[in-house]
Amino acid sequence: MTQKYYAIVTSSGAAMIANAAALGLKLNITQMAVGDGGGALPTPNASQTKLVNETRRAALNALSVDPDNASQIIAEQIIPETEGGFWIREMGLYSEDGTLIAVCNTPETYKPALQEGSGRTQTVRMILIVNSTDTITLKIDPSVVLATRKYVDDSILTVRQYASKLLADHVSDLNPHDQYLLTENALAEIGGDNALLTKLFLNLGLGTAAGKDVGTDPGQIPDMSAWKFVKSSDGTKWALTLPNGFLLQKVSANPASVSTLVTSSWLVPYPAECLGIWHADGSSSAVNLDSTAAGIISVGRTYHVGFSVSTVQTGALGGHDIYSIGY
Repeated sequence: MTQKYYAIVTSSGAAMIANAAALGLKLNITQMAVGDGGGALPTPNASQTKLVNETRRAALNALSVDPDNASQIIAEQIIPETEGGFWIREMGLYSEDGTLIAVCNTPETYKPALQEGSGRTQTVRMILIVNSTDTITLKIDPSVVLATRKYVDDSILTVRQYASKLLADHVSDLNPHDQYLLTENALAEIGGDNALLTKLFLNLGLGTAAGKDVGTDPGQIPDMSAWKFVKSSDGTKWALTLPNGFLLQKVSANPASVSTLVTSSWLVPYPAECLGIWHADGSSSAVNLDSTAAGIISVGRTYHVGFSVSTVQTGALGGHDIYSIGY
């Protein structure tokens, strides 16, 4: 049986396809036209530059390579229900410069107009065999084309599958929002950013002490263990070590008489230097302390404190307290 319906590439179309393939360019097919063949079924001719009787021309909706045959191109156009009133017996594909690239005849079908009392959205397709599908592309204006139901359904399915994968990846990711801090990290993410830490302390109403380490070095905050207090078993001596290493000490003495030379030593020897000594007694007036060592007093030295007869009181007022400070 002789083939009745078929599509061919026109001579102009073949030349443009060959030229595009040779130069590595793309041939943009932009429009499809339909016609009524002048009232009869036409026979496609390679020398055609237009349809026998064109009734409608509009942008293509789709141009794709046949998934079952890589040498075939499927061109598709949707005619909306608002257009009609003509027979369709021929179709043609046009490049963006208006050249007829391919032409075909088709079993005749009538596209009614709504005012005739009937209307339908009609999809027309042309399948074209070419040597190289790589040189042919679709160039469309998305504002004027329609989509087929299958295209929309396929697109929805693709988007749904993509969204489902995104959601699954999001749920399985231990940290899908890396711009947020994780509770279990206890702010470790910003531990190295001093400026950010300072801002954090301010936002939390914390002072600068919140960013300091515990210790006795400069810039650190001492805890209570940095304060050390020791006392002799008889209660006559005590020593208080301050966080900065300074020592404050006291020795109590009860001379037998006003002329007695009191000899004593500190409970904790000063590691480096005794900076000063002062004295308080039971009298109602203060007195100066005479030390046998002036200025810097060596480490491990025994300190001798003498009291003058004119200032040291005896009797019920009691003994003497000798204080010192050093480091």
